[in-house]
Amino acid sequence: MAATGIDYEKALLDPRTMFKNPAEVVRANALSRDQKIKILEAWEHDARQLMTATAENMSGGEEPQLRQVHEALRKLNAEIETPTKAARAPSV
Repeated sequence: MAATGIDYEKALLDPRTMFKNPAEVVRANALSRDQKIKILEAWEHDARQLMTATAENMSGGEEPQLRQVHEALRKLNAEIETPTKAARAPSV
């Protein structure tokens, strides 16, 4: 999905309706870092519920995508840490 036209509230309720995968959330330039994290946390919650339903033979066949959500969250954290580390590096 393109970065423009993102319905943040809808994405919070059901991230899969707005994004094909968690990596798209990270790439969405129209969202702030905090908004991306909140959407990914909602996606993580949904993925955990889906895993529980799958374990109880109650899933609809969807893939939970928990690993992809965690990778996306790690990427967002790395984006914020990288400039800080560069700023602290001693000058030569």
